[in-house]
Amino acid sequence: MKNINLYALAIAGMLAVGCAKENKKDDAFAKADTPETTKTDFEYSVDQFADIKILRYQIPGFEDLTLKEQKLVYYMTQAGLAGRDIMWAQNYRHNIEIRKALETIYTSQAVDKTGSDWDAFETYLKRVWFSNGIHHHYSNAKLKPEFSQEYLKGLLTQSGAKLEGEAFDVLFNDKDAKKVNLSKDADIVLESAINFYGPDVTTAEVEKFYDAIKVSTETPIEKGLNTRLVKQDGVLVEQVYKSGGLYGAAIDNIIFWLEKAKTVAENSEQEKALGLLIAYYKTGSLDTWDEYCIAWATSTAGNIDWINGFIEVYNDPKGYKGSYETIVQIKDFDMSKKMEVLTVEAQWFEDNSPLMEEHKKDSVKGVSYKTVIVAGEAGDASPSTPIGVNLPNNNWIRQTHGSKSVSLGNIINSYNNAGGSGRLKEFAHDEKEVELEEKYGQLADKLHTALHEVVGHASGQINKGVGTPKETLKSYKSTIEEGRADLFGLYYLMDPKLEEIGLVENWKNTGMAAYDGYIRNGLITQLVRLELGDDVEEAHMRNRQWVSAWAFERGAKENVIEKVTREGKTYYNINDYVKLREIFGELLRETQRITSEGDYAAAKALVEDYGVKVDPAIHKEVLDRNSKFKSAAYSGFVNPVIIPVTEGDNITGFKVTQPESFESQMLQYSEMYGYLK
Repeated sequence: MKNINLYALAIAGMLAVGCAKENKKDDAFAKADTPETTKTDFEYSVDQFADIKILRYQIPGFEDLTLKEQKLVYYMTQAGLAGRDIMWAQNYRHNIEIRKALETIYTSQAVDKTGSDWDAFETYLKRVWFSNGIHHHYSNAKLKPEFSQEYLKGLLTQSGAKLEGEAFDVLFNDKDAKKVNLSKDADIVLESAINFYGPDVTTAEVEKFYDAIKVSTETPIEKGLNTRLVKQDGVLVEQVYKSGGLYGAAIDNIIFWLEKAKTVAENSEQEKALGLLIAYYKTGSLDTWDEYCIAWATSTAGNIDWINGFIEVYNDPKGYKGSYETIVQIKDFDMSKKMEVLTVEAQWFEDNSPLMEEHKKDSVKGVSYKTVIVAGEAGDASPSTPIGVNLPNNNWIRQTHGSKSVSLGNIINSYNNAGGSGRLKEFAHDEKEVELEEKYGQLADKLHTALHEVVGHASGQINKGVGTPKETLKSYKSTIEEGRADLFGLYYLMDPKLEEIGLVENWKNTGMAAYDGYIRNGLITQLVRLELGDDVEEAHMRNRQWVSAWAFERGAKENVIEKVTREGKTYYNINDYVKLREIFGELLRETQRITSEGDYAAAKALVEDYGVKVDPAIHKEVLDRNSKFKSAAYSGFVNPVIIPVTEGDNITGFKVTQPESFESQMLQYSEMYGYLK
C-alpha cells in the first residue's frame, strides 16, 4: 500500500494539469474552473479579444533530441503548415478570398487605423484568423462584423484590396449562416456552409451517392473522406484532394516536406508509414490511406510521432469528409510510463463494463496511450487545439490493428497556467464541491481523458451485418460516440480499481470531483459558449448535455441530482454518487446498444430530447452570472517557431522562439504557406 500511495502522489503531482474530456476542442471554460498550477517566468498569455484568449506553449525536451530527431520534428511541422490553406478552403468556399482582402487592409499603410470602427475591424479579423474562416470555430454561427458595409468598402478603396460579389455580401447578409447546421428540421447539407459539398447539393443527393458506393463489410474504406462532392452538368462527381487534384498546390508542398522527413525517420516502421502517407497524397487512394493508418498505428517505437491527413469528420453534417489536421509530437516518456497501466488493464475494463455481453470485445487490440509534447499544429488543430486524440478513426483498423491515444501534455499545462478559480466558486453548489474540485479535480479530469480515449473509444463492437455508425446513426454519429466514450470514463471514475492500480490515492473523492464537474459543466457552465436563444449544435457540447440531462431525469424520483435555487441562482447538487454511477452505467449500456445495432431512431430521440434545447431562463441567468469574469470562454494557441541554424546548405541545429503576437504569426503563415487562391 505504501508503494501504491507514493506512486499515486507522483502521478497526482505530474498529472494535475487540467481538464480534458475528449479528442476534439474541449471545454476551455472547464479549464478556467481549475486553480492555477506551476508558476514560471514564461508568459503564457498573448492576447484576448471577443470571446477568445490566445496562449503560448513551450516544447520541453526539444533540446534533448538528437539533430536527426530535431530535423524530423522540423520537417513534419513544415509539412503541416504547408497544408494550412486547405482547412480555410474546406471551412467555406470564400474564406481564402476574404482573408486575403482583410489582410491586405490590415497591412496597408494607406488605411486610417484609428477609431472604434477600426477596432471592430481588427477584432473581426482576429476572430476570422482564429476560426480559420468566417464561421465561429465552435458554435458554427457566422461571425458578425461590428462595422458597416460602407466602412469596409472605404477600407477596400484605401488599401486597393479586392472583395466583391458574394464574397463581400456574405459578411453582412443572412446567407450561409451556419458552417454546420445539424437541426433536425434542416436540409443539413444544403443549409451548411461547409465546403465539403457544392452549394447546391442536398442531403438526399449525398445519401444516394454514397449509398451506391459499395465497400467491403469487413474492411470498409472511409468513403468520401478526402473529396469534395459537387455537381458538374447536373451530375454528382467527387473532386479528390491529391497532387494534381483539388488543393494540389498545397498538397505538393506537403509532399515536399514529407519526403524530407522520410530521410530522417527514426526507424524502418516510421519510414514505411511516411512512404505510404506520401503515396496517399499523390494518389488520393483510400486503400492507401488505410495501409498508412495500419502502418502508423503499429509504429510505436521512436521519440517522434505525428498526426497528418484529412481526419476528423465533425465538420461534415453527414460524417464523411475529413478536415485537414496535423499535430507533431515528442513523446513524454516519464508521463507515458505512468499512464501505461491503463493500456495494460484495458481488457479488464472491457470485461467488467455494464455493456451487454454480445457488445463486448473478446480482445481489446493494441491500445497505445501516451502523453506527448506538442511541437507544432496546423489545420483543424490550430489555433484551437484538441487536448487528447485517439486515432485512427476507421473502426475495423482499430479492432484489428489497434489505435493510438495521446494526451497533449504541454498544451494542458499552458491552459492550467493561464487559468483561475473564480468561476468554480460562482457555479459550484457549496464549499464541499469547491474543495473536492480544488483537491481532486485536475487529476479526475486527466483520468477521464485517459479513460475516454484508451478504454472508451476502444470499447465495444458493432453487430455483424450492421453498417458503420456514419451510415446508421448519420448526423448523430459523432455526438453518440463522444457520449459513449465519456460515459465509459465516468463509469470507471468511481471505481476502486483506479486506486488498486495506483492511479489515485482516494478513488471515491476523485470520482465525486469528476461527477460534480461533469454535471456542473453539462447542465450549466458550458452554456456560456452559446448566444442567448441558440440551440446546442456542437457534437461534444451536445453529448455533455444529453448525458447530464438524461442522468438528471433518470434519477429524479430518488433525488440523485437535486436542482437547487438559492438567491436567484441555479445549482445542481449530487446527493447520491453511487446511484449516479449506476445511471451512467445504464446509459452507457444503451448508447453501446444504439451503436452496435445502428438504432438511428433511438440515437435521434436521445440527442434531440436531451442534448439540443436549452432552458432560456437558466441560459440567461448563466450568462448574467458569467459576465463579471474577464477570462474568455475559448482559448487557443500560437505555435512556437522552430528555426534551422545552417552552415552552407547543411542544418547544424535549431533554435526555438515564440512569435511576437497572434497577428504577426497569422500574417507570416499567410505569406509563407498561402499556396491556394
